[in-house]
Amino acid sequence: MRKDKAKVLDEQWDDERVASFLEPRPGDAANADHQLLLRAYQSMRDSDFARFIPMFCAAGRDINATGREGKTLLEEVNEHRYGTAYAETLKAHGAS
Repeated sequence: MRKDKAKVLDEQWDDERVASFLEPRPGDAANADHQLLLRAYQSMRDSDFARFIPMFCAAGRDINATGREGKTLLEEVNEHRYGTAYAETLKAHGAS
């Protein structure tokens, strides 16, 4: 990191920023729903992810969408040591 750049930690995300993750990016994977979930998981703290998932479901998105390897985000998150809070959020909203 450059010396003139301050590292931002614990930045608060408003609802607009959380909701912006519902917008697919050009070139996203074949399954846009899985890609949106994955990008949110990789980018958000668990508290922001918990706010995102109800928005995702309300938009009619598929919480059980699969990625290229045929796994749902819940299956992927269950393989991660620090994924428990994310997995609980997914399960609470119908992920299986």
